[in-house]
Amino acid sequence: MSFESLWADQSAIGRNPETGGYTRGGWTPTEREATHWFLDQCAARGLAVESDGIGNLIAWWGASDGPGVVTGSHLDSVIDGGAFDGPLGVVSALAAIDRLRAEGFEPSVPLGVGAFVEEEGSRFGMPCLGSRVAAGVLSAEKALALTDRAGVPLALALEQAGIDPAGVGPSPLLQRMGTFVELHVEQGRGLTAPVGVASSIWPHGRFRFTFGGEANHAGTTLMEDRHDPMLTYAMTALAANKQARLAGARATFGRISVEPNGTNAVPSQVTAWLDARAADTATLELLLAAITKQATERAERDGTTLEVTPESVSPIVNFPTGLRDRLVGVLDGAPVLPTGAGHDAGVFSDAGIPTAMLFVRNPTGISHSPAEYAEQDDCLAGVEALAAVLKDLAK
Repeated sequence: MSFESLWADQSAIGRNPETGGYTRGGWTPTEREATHWFLDQCAARGLAVESDGIGNLIAWWGASDGPGVVTGSHLDSVIDGGAFDGPLGVVSALAAIDRLRAEGFEPSVPLGVGAFVEEEGSRFGMPCLGSRVAAGVLSAEKALALTDRAGVPLALALEQAGIDPAGVGPSPLLQRMGTFVELHVEQGRGLTAPVGVASSIWPHGRFRFTFGGEANHAGTTLMEDRHDPMLTYAMTALAANKQARLAGARATFGRISVEPNGTNAVPSQVTAWLDARAADTATLELLLAAITKQATERAERDGTTLEVTPESVSPIVNFPTGLRDRLVGVLDGAPVLPTGAGHDAGVFSDAGIPTAMLFVRNPTGISHSPAEYAEQDDCLAGVEALAAVLKDLAK
């Protein structure tokens, strides 16, 4: 089956016809529909599918046991996200397998196509949730205690999706992952060739800023009598922007929650989530310290309080140079570049699995948005590159 047919077959799942964006939160009906699509495609190819306790999937072609070469990505999305982030890697993996089979290639080791759950963390707030649990980085106890914005615990979400939460824990799937190669759309403007190879993933983290204040009447409370946490938050958001620019880093407040959330009431509490990223750990730590310092000083002036809680912190990932250089050689000198985006590949690399990434060019540099885009010719070049890499690794 061609890449074009595969892409068209899954492209309507979870798509908002008004915005053109995709919403496939972990274990929601749209994400489950995409998962069932993947399982149907695997069945049509006679691939043997293995699953773990949280719902990660690997479909195998070739030898039935022993470590193999795995490729793939994720099928979930951010809220109103783009079409390519995640699904491009899964669709390209299936298309690459089809290409190799059509050529008559017989792998000497098993080749697997993976679909890993809740990579974006858009529902439960934990990025790479499925791979973190699989690798034992996040314990079953902590994972199952996570709740979504509606207050639904992960355990209940799994049950509703037909998955027994008692099975959540480190995954036996990782024992069969001798090598992992993830193809992904590049999420910035750093790649000018159709296909590139990743050198590293920037360290990054999500931090919860809780600003406490005093609820009061918006019409009768004098401005000088207010203890308004929204003001403290607003200054903090501006400080984050400035400090990130000075450091050559990234800082984003993309989500807030306000209590009591009334138009005519001074808030009693504002909770805001900071996404911070930098090229190295020292810069990331200095960035967070500078933002926190300015927020604390402003809270003192506003008569408000501040509490900063790390929710997830991922160290820098430097992909193995030997494997990276091997991919560059197979692809006739493809460019090498780092990424500021997090990926399951980073979790698996930290778990000791030899890991590499391929990027497909993003002409606009826009991602996590309905405007995310990749040219079809570049996507086809990505399939060709992935097939070549798999063929080399599975000789």
